[in-house]
Amino acid sequence: MKFQLLDIIPHHRHPLTGERVRPADRLAQVIETAQRAEDLGFDSFAVGERHAGEFLSSSPATVLAAIAVATSRIRLHTGVTVLSVLDPVRAAEDYATVDQLSRGRLELTIGKGNEVLQYPLFGLDLADQWDLLAEKHELLRRLWHEEGVTWSGRFRPPLDQPTTTLPRPFAGPPRIWHGSATSIASAALAAKWGEPLFTANAIQPRENYKVLIDHWREQYAAHGHDPRHAYLGSGSGAGGIFIADTTQEAKRRFGPVYEALTAARDVPGNNTPFRDIDHAVAEGPSLVGSPEQIVDKILSYHELYGHDLQSVSLPTVLPFDEQLAVLERFALDVVPAVRAAAPTTLWGDSDPYSGRPEAAPPGTEPLTPRTPQGAAS
Repeated sequence: MKFQLLDIIPHHRHPLTGERVRPADRLAQVIETAQRAEDLGFDSFAVGERHAGEFLSSSPATVLAAIAVATSRIRLHTGVTVLSVLDPVRAAEDYATVDQLSRGRLELTIGKGNEVLQYPLFGLDLADQWDLLAEKHELLRRLWHEEGVTWSGRFRPPLDQPTTTLPRPFAGPPRIWHGSATSIASAALAAKWGEPLFTANAIQPRENYKVLIDHWREQYAAHGHDPRHAYLGSGSGAGGIFIADTTQEAKRRFGPVYEALTAARDVPGNNTPFRDIDHAVAEGPSLVGSPEQIVDKILSYHELYGHDLQSVSLPTVLPFDEQLAVLERFALDVVPAVRAAAPTTLWGDSDPYSGRPEAAPPGTEPLTPRTPQGAAS
C-alpha cells in the first residue's frame, strides 16, 4: 500500500472554540505539512480544489508549485482538479509548470467536483457536468501527448491553429486519475482511457463505492487495458484521522469535534450519514481510534476494494502542533503495518509511471521521524 496525505484546505472555525487561523497562516501550514509528510515517508501529497464554501483551495496549482520547490521526493497530486469548470489549455499549462518545478512528480486526479454552486459561478450549466468533464479530459490528454493540436468541441472555442502548450511536462505526460464518488460516469470514463480510479470513500456506505469500483474494473478489462496497471486509490471519510492509545480515548477526545463539524455541515446530497462518532468508527470510513483499530479498518476496506493508494486527511481545525503529532503517529504506528500486509506495484519497477520523477540527489533520504511533541496518547 502507498499513502497519500490530502488537504482540500478547509478554512473552518474550530466548532467548539470558534478559533480560526488567518488565510496566510493556513496556507503556510499546508506547505509545512507537505514537508513533514515527505520526511515521514509518505508517497504523495494532494491538494484539493473548491470554488464554493469555506475553502482556500481555489488555486491548487499555485499551492502545489510552492510545495514543489519546498520538497524533493514526494509525489504531488490534486484531489480533485475540477476539470469540468476549467479551460483545458490553461490547466495543461499550469500543471505542466508544476510538473517542471517538481521534476516530474505530478499526477493529476480529475473530477466534476461535488459543489454544485461552482457551475453557475463559472457560467456553466450543472446539467452538462459529465459532458464537460469528458470533453475537457480528452483535450487535456491531447495537449499533453501531442504538439500542434487542432481541435473543436461544444464547450470552448476551437483550436483552429496548431497549438502546443508550454511548458511541456517534465518527462512525458503525467498520469491522470479519476475521482469517483456518486456515479458510474467517472468510473466509465477512467475505464475507457485505461486510467486509474480514486474512490472518494467518504460519506456513503462502502458497498455503494464497491459498485462503482466493480464497474470500472469490468469496463477497464472490456476495453482491453493491461490489468496490471488498474491502480485504485481510496479516501478515508470526512473529519480527518485521529489516533490515541485506545479507540475509546480517541472517540472521547475527537468525538465532540467530529460531531460538531458534522452537525454544522448541511450541503444537500453531500452530507455523511455517520452523524455521531460511534457510528462513524463502527461503520463509516473514518480513521479514528487506536493504531490497531485503524490498521484493521484500512485492511478491511482493502479486502473489499483492493486499493493500492490510501489517502488520509488531518483534522485541520485542531491546533497545528496536534495535527503534526497525529500525522507522525500515523506514519510510525499505522503505515508500516499496512504496507507489510498489502503490497502494491504502484510506483514500483513494473509501473510505467515509476520513472517520471528525477532521482533525488544524494543525502535526501527520508529523515528519522522525530519523537512527537504533545502527541495524542
